[in-house]
Amino acid sequence: MTSSANYQQILSDSDTDSDNGRTESFPDLSSSILKPYLESTNQSSLATSQSPSELSKIKSFLASSSSGALSCLICLERIKPSDPTWHCSTICYSIFHLICIQSWARQSSDLSASLAASRLPITAEKAAESSTWNCPKCRSQYSKSQIPKKYLCFCGKLEDPYSEDPWILPHSCNEICNRPLQNNCGHFCLLLCHPGPCPPCPKLVNSSCFCRKFQEVRRCGFKSFSCNKICSKPLDCRTHKCLQICHEGPCPPCKARAVYMCRCGRVEEERECCERDFRCENACGKALDCGKHVCERGCHVGQCGGCPLQGKRTCPCGKRVYEGMSCDVAVPLCGATCDKMLSCRIHRCHDRCHRGPCIETCRMVIAKLCRCRSLKKECKFRCNALTDTQVCSLTYVDVCKITDLVCERKCQRMRDCGRHACKRRCCNGDCPPCSEVPCGTEKDQKPPKCRKSCHVIPLCRHRSICKPHKCHYGACPPCRLICEEEYPCGHSCKLRCHGPRPPPNPEFTLKTKKKKSNHQSEVTPGSPCPPCPELIWRSCVGEHIGAERMMVCSDRTQFSCDNLCGNPLPCGNHYCTKYCHALKSQSSLSVEKRSAESCEERMPTCPHSCPLPCHPGECPPCKVLVKRSCHCGSMVHVFECIYFNTLSEKEQMAARSCGGPCHRKLPYCTHLCPEICHPGQCPLPEQCCKKVTVRCVCQTLKKEWHCLDVQAAYRNIGRDPKDISKNQFGLGLLRCNSDCKSKVQVVDSVLQSRKPKVEEKEPATEKHVGKRRKRRERVRVVNQASRLQRIFTAVKWLLLFVTLSVAVAAGLYYGYKGLLKLSDWMNEVEEQRQRKRFPRI
Repeated sequence: MTSSANYQQILSDSDTDSDNGRTESFPDLSSSILKPYLESTNQSSLATSQSPSELSKIKSFLASSSSGALSCLICLERIKPSDPTWHCSTICYSIFHLICIQSWARQSSDLSASLAASRLPITAEKAAESSTWNCPKCRSQYSKSQIPKKYLCFCGKLEDPYSEDPWILPHSCNEICNRPLQNNCGHFCLLLCHPGPCPPCPKLVNSSCFCRKFQEVRRCGFKSFSCNKICSKPLDCRTHKCLQICHEGPCPPCKARAVYMCRCGRVEEERECCERDFRCENACGKALDCGKHVCERGCHVGQCGGCPLQGKRTCPCGKRVYEGMSCDVAVPLCGATCDKMLSCRIHRCHDRCHRGPCIETCRMVIAKLCRCRSLKKECKFRCNALTDTQVCSLTYVDVCKITDLVCERKCQRMRDCGRHACKRRCCNGDCPPCSEVPCGTEKDQKPPKCRKSCHVIPLCRHRSICKPHKCHYGACPPCRLICEEEYPCGHSCKLRCHGPRPPPNPEFTLKTKKKKSNHQSEVTPGSPCPPCPELIWRSCVGEHIGAERMMVCSDRTQFSCDNLCGNPLPCGNHYCTKYCHALKSQSSLSVEKRSAESCEERMPTCPHSCPLPCHPGECPPCKVLVKRSCHCGSMVHVFECIYFNTLSEKEQMAARSCGGPCHRKLPYCTHLCPEICHPGQCPLPEQCCKKVTVRCVCQTLKKEWHCLDVQAAYRNIGRDPKDISKNQFGLGLLRCNSDCKSKVQVVDSVLQSRKPKVEEKEPATEKHVGKRRKRRERVRVVNQASRLQRIFTAVKWLLLFVTLSVAVAAGLYYGYKGLLKLSDWMNEVEEQRQRKRFPRI
């Protein structure tokens, strides 16, 4: 490690001349450093190469180093070739001064350790060990042990890589980088020691597609590819195959539907293949090995096991063990005391060993004190609703809620004033404030303050989680928590609590003077919750797939989409060709007419009758035109009956397809189905790969994400993608940064300047004033306003001139003083050097 003196010497001989401020230029080293990569990829030069993003970063770092424009983002000083440096090795690969990054890392780690020690129940030493610090640019996280201590080259092989050779890149060892490349491919970087990330591996390797069907010779850095054909890998069920396009990662669960049996084989259900292993709700009921009891387990596979009543058995209290008893024989009682804990969790059962649960009510006699602790009485708790001979069945939790006994004596405790005694009955020290004040000073007296908590129990549903508040006059403050009352639809109320409020205590008559608040509450206290305002997707009256509409949950209005109905009629031979309508609103006349039609036996069979009168031989082919809507509902096909009925079911489905993109909307996003018009539900609606522009809250930052990533981001923050409107889809998923804040300020200032000035209208007078008089008054007001404006402008410029003059004079004065001090200091330093160089003999 080079000493600080050597660093100072190197710094004095650096590329910057202190006298003339000239900067030494270095040759362009891009060609020599990137030459091995270009040769391996058969590219002639940098100008003709199609370089990846990593190679572009290396070029920018090399250009900055050669031009001397590389700066430290901490101290904002230029990084010289002789300065010890450190570079981020995670994302940004930025270069910093070694001293700057060490100071930055220590301060950041100490700050995170102090915050962790103050917020978490850990010691300061443990917090210091687990503290972290971040890169100043990309905010990548490093541990405290990763604080740089040495000046290393870019590849990390050479310590103190300073060289005065201009043909060697600064901070580089000028040797092969030899760092392992991305994705752990087994190859190493072929460039010379360089800043920035290593480029993708240029080696040619035989690589297979994701589904392992096709092989190609590709670059090692880009060896992963898709053949764009059906995957056909066997799924987890080992019965069906994957129908997706060749994809990366594991195949999705099998969605093929079929009828499967439960584990015990009693219930059959139609389920997806990935959920074929299920349990029914029936008990097993099979006879156990003992032949006397049945299995009480639920639906299961395999043997039921042995009888749980065989082997070692104990009496009900558990004090005596019996062995070798038959499972159908009741265990005898041991005769000892039960000694089980009662429900009060204080006393134990004093009965003898017995079957069944112990008594629910503890009948032990305990001593209770009154509030003022002057009366003591041994008693059992009795319920007010019961007679004197019945014992109250209170559990331990109920006993804790009962107040102490109340005696008939007066409290006689001294009140806050120090002069009057409390005249109430036993009050346990919770005496009301003294209300006796000197005569004539009632209005000037301030109400006394009580430091104890208010004992009034809230009446709203948040009584168990409300924070306690101090004693007060008048009514208790309203509850500030969210209502969260659940609607019948399943949503919860998002308004503030509007439950009933307890009335003010009439015993405290003094009230503080408070201004009436102009804030109006969202709802009246004690009123029921308003209708559910949540937005949900609701299907049309025809229940078409992909025709849902965003509506308020409490709004039960039905709507019709623009698609054709397409549902089968009761006759079973025709489909409804009307536009979307309620399925139960079909006219009875049309139903009767359809059901009464006679369907002649024709070859092939069709629902139309023969148009000819009775005739021998076969009927002519049916030429009736039939309408069939396409699968996505965008158009209607017209077929001849003979042609359509001679097709197989698969061919009919293919003929009904419009051949264009599916016009149905995906259920989890705002895009249409990317598949060609198809029957049934759209495949994989959650795997939408269309690009969505994602923005921050202020809409300054934007990025392009795949729709499935946007859906996953909404699910991670607890929101359903179906509830997001089209114009808000992707908004707010990015975090705002400093650029966003500055842009918002600039936009606010521009909008503020663009606001039109509202001129105050003159109040209308009852008397009529002539036009000439109004004109003269208007001119007089304008002249006065312009004169005042000129005076104000002159005063403002005068003050600005005086301020600038004073600032310039002060700057010149203190600058001159500073130059004198600097000259004296330099003289002293020169004298000290002379003394050290020529010491006195």
